[in-house]
Amino acid sequence: MTLELDKNITSYLDYLKYERKLSNNTYESYRYNLIKVKDMFPQKDLTLLTEDDIREFLYQTKETSKSKAHYLTVLKSFYDYLVDTQVIAKNPAENIKMPKIEKKLPKYLTEAEVDDLLNIKLTKPIDYRNKAMLEVLYATGMRVSELLNLTLSDYNEEDATIKVMGKGSKERIIPISDITIKYLNMYINEYRSFILKDKISTFLFINYNGSRMSRQGFFKILKTICDECGIKKEISPHTLRHSFATHLLNNGADLRIIQELLGHENITTTEIYSHLSNEKLTLDYQKHPHYKE
Repeated sequence: MTLELDKNITSYLDYLKYERKLSNNTYESYRYNLIKVKDMFPQKDLTLLTEDDIREFLYQTKETSKSKAHYLTVLKSFYDYLVDTQVIAKNPAENIKMPKIEKKLPKYLTEAEVDDLLNIKLTKPIDYRNKAMLEVLYATGMRVSELLNLTLSDYNEEDATIKVMGKGSKERIIPISDITIKYLNMYINEYRSFILKDKISTFLFINYNGSRMSRQGFFKILKTICDECGIKKEISPHTLRHSFATHLLNNGADLRIIQELLGHENITTTEIYSHLSNEKLTLDYQKHPHYKE
């Protein structure tokens, strides 16, 4: 993969990082996509690509419609920047329509499956940490990156809340239940020091190195616990976020409240859970004794 980038790409990436202040993950995804496009046209300056070149790239790319749409989003943004900085006169991608993306309903666990997942046998200090992590994740619906970035000071036992720093550095306060507080306190007050040993960390959830728990580490823990409790579904940390929202909606919570708890900027992002709720309604209705002849 091409590592050497021309000055226009470098300038654009600096703009994303320092002016638009994109998150590191978003920044890296934009950078990666531009490098992939550059690799397809190694002898050609990206500023000279035509609309046909871009269409050919999207056609040749053996990826999903969603990935192709992201490539096109990145390219349109890149060329808009070049137009604004007067490097080029016209955006060659502006007339290319986004590929149709099939909307897939998010996977979630049933309430019974969540109960099984949270029924962790507590014998070792890490069991109490794992229990606390999963309780917080399901009780709040926060993203796994938000969970792993929590510090001790973000937890307010007196107010029964957790402060979360979400996307775009937007802060939100999420209430937590008595049971979540119970296991958080057990972990913090009785077992966290055993994991830390002689190390010091402000992060709430830590590994045996005294460092912040990593996404990969959390994923492995979740997979192990799923295997142990007999959950056969392919799930990720985000599945608990989907489960949180779906269960709230199924139990009568307002969609706007769920939007606020999840930290969604747009209500349309949250409305996907209405489809899940309607799907459950249909399945439940099929249990009616007169549903079939």
